[in-house]
Amino acid sequence: MAATLHWFLPTSGDSRSLVGAGQGSPGRTAAGGVADGVLGSDTAGFRAPTIDYLAEVARTAEQLGFEGVLTPTGTFCEDAWLVTAALLRETERLKFLVAFRPGVINPVLAAQMAAAYQRISGGRLMLNVVTGGSPEEQARFGDHEPKEERYARTEEFLRVVRGTWEQPPYDFRGRFFDVRGALVKGGVSPQPAIYFGGSSGPAGPVAAEHADVYLTWGEPPELVAEKLDWVRGLAAERGRTLRFGLRVHTISRDTSEEAWRHAQWLLDGLDPAKVAAAQEQLRSSESTGQARMLALHEGRTSYADAHDLEVSPGLWSGVGLVRGGAGTSLVGSHDEVAEKIAEYHALGIDEFILSGYPHVEEAWWFGEGVVPRLRARGLLADESAPAPHRVAVSA
Repeated sequence: MAATLHWFLPTSGDSRSLVGAGQGSPGRTAAGGVADGVLGSDTAGFRAPTIDYLAEVARTAEQLGFEGVLTPTGTFCEDAWLVTAALLRETERLKFLVAFRPGVINPVLAAQMAAAYQRISGGRLMLNVVTGGSPEEQARFGDHEPKEERYARTEEFLRVVRGTWEQPPYDFRGRFFDVRGALVKGGVSPQPAIYFGGSSGPAGPVAAEHADVYLTWGEPPELVAEKLDWVRGLAAERGRTLRFGLRVHTISRDTSEEAWRHAQWLLDGLDPAKVAAAQEQLRSSESTGQARMLALHEGRTSYADAHDLEVSPGLWSGVGLVRGGAGTSLVGSHDEVAEKIAEYHALGIDEFILSGYPHVEEAWWFGEGVVPRLRARGLLADESAPAPHRVAVSA
């Protein structure tokens, strides 16, 4: 299967450094299960998540041929449903992967919202269901269920959503939801794909039963392979097959030396005190995936050389020093990054959700440098995607 490329919409703000987007403490905004947040917005060059700036990111992603953009959810993000609905008129074909929490919205209402979104957008919605890994973040939204119960609720939520779409009028009585005659006026067409991630034991069966795409963060290939085998086996037991997606950052340059210089520049810009504070905050997460990201640092909070954070050839864990969630980045020349993507694709990764700071400039680096190399390898199916126009991009 050919690979599909997505980008990221920084709805907590953007900057050239690893800090300076979002508000409040580290690790308190979420995407794909746990935090995609950082440390305050006092950094020089902070780009507020205005609709004009987010439209610039979205239009850039569309121009470069990305299929869609992941839009996170959490306290310090702008609401994903509202922002992406506003951006529909700013774009023509770009899809929006909207992250949301099943614990704070009724499943029938979510099914209705998705159906309306599909009609308004002409079928450009994808759904990222975020169970949630931070007790503090969940409590902020009035959700006090323990982790195992949250996954059980997510399973029921997705059962009701699909039932409402596929078997109306749908009746369901479970531990968390009791609905009678659920339906969506006019139906839903096309039915949006459901993306779901989670590394803990309770997450696997939910993904195997209900997800269309199982998402994982950028770990070394051998660890990703183990996780895919786990979920693939659970899905096979249920007579299902899934697609798999990788959420990872990217630093791609004309040469490997340039890319690693930029990684070093990002590392040099980190305050050790802020790194320590971020790591302490992130350790409070209940997310198994977050624990796996933290384990890549082996407990250290200070590094002098960017290469010390290279946990696998071309895979850099420096992002995770201060940012929760996806904490690794592909780093290297355009050829090297393309090779790394090909390696993950060979494991079974079909979709890549990429990002980089700042998101406009890094999209251009990747789109102009890596995409042509992926096409030359035959890894991208959509040959009709527009070729990027040459622009000057500074590091």
